[in-house]
Amino acid sequence: QVQLVESGGGFMQPGGSLRLSCAASGFTFSKYAMSWYRQAPGKERELVATCSSGDSTNYADSVKGRFTISRDNAKNTVYLQMNSLKPEDTAVYYCGTTRWGKRYWGQGTQVTVSS
Repeated sequence: QVQLVESGGGFMQPGGSLRLSCAASGFTFSKYAMSWYRQAPGKERELVATCSSGDSTNYADSVKGRFTISRDNAKNTVYLQMNSLKPEDTAVYYCGTTRWGKRYWGQGTQVTVSS
């Protein structure tokens, strides 16, 4: 019943910006930390950013200063604002949360950064 649906991915030139959205349902969104992960071809899925239920945020060093995670509890949505995009940011981006010890993922949205 937990559902996470990412959107906003696409193609962008290096230096550009994209905003990803994740619409959540099936749980009390405001009570759970939300995270963004990404997975590039041939690589492990990595944690990009986390926003706690209290709006505390953490970022991977590779995106710190460029990406911003935020949430709108009224809309049950978590965002990832991605600025100064680099080719290394190319990956499928996933929204995730953990509920009662179980990890839930969205279907992912592709982000491609290339000139």
